Amino acid sequence: MKQLRIAFISTLFLTVFTGLLYPYAITGLAQLLFPKQANGSLIYKDGKPIGSRLIGQPFDDPKYFWSRLSATSPVPYNAASSSGSNLGPTNPALFKAIQDRIDALHKADPDNKEPIPVDLATASGSGLDPHISPAAAQYQVKRIAKVRGMSESAVQSLIQKHTEGRFLGLLGEPAVNVLELNLDLDGVKGASS
Repeated sequence: MKQLRIAFISTLFLTVFTGLLYPYAITGLAQLLFPKQANGSLIYKDGKPIGSRLIGQPFDDPKYFWSRLSATSPVPYNAASSSGSNLGPTNPALFKAIQDRIDALHKADPDNKEPIPVDLATASGSGLDPHISPAAAQYQVKRIAKVRGMSESAVQSLIQKHTEGRFLGLLGEPAVNVLELNLDLDGVKGASS
């Protein structure tokens, strides 16, 4: 009986502590210290949330920078279904998806004869990546400048403005947040905040 009492009290204590007190304390600290991040790093337009700086969105209009492909299902960039394609390097479906993207890029910008950066033709491991490489952004400069009637240098300065460096100056690669860059192209205030 003594053993059951100790087990019951331990279970009750751990349930209250780890199931209630600890999660509420961490949530409260996160809301206090990092409110933007704790609430999903949302981006707003006209007071309405239009996306998160942490989750990609599909763009296929030639006047916008295009994101990486997404292999999530049932729709691209489905945050409830983060996943890669799981297609092997010899799978014909992978080759078809890559070729379809290459064809779409060539159709949107037939004059661009530069090599297509790999991240514009392949999906990320999570299927949710909101970033592209600076090279992928540079590949799209001429198309966007032409469609929008902007100078290439103006488009390139927006890319530089939205290029994030390596974490702590060491980890990862420089990247460009596509949603924030596209919002800045449209002149949306607070796109980089």
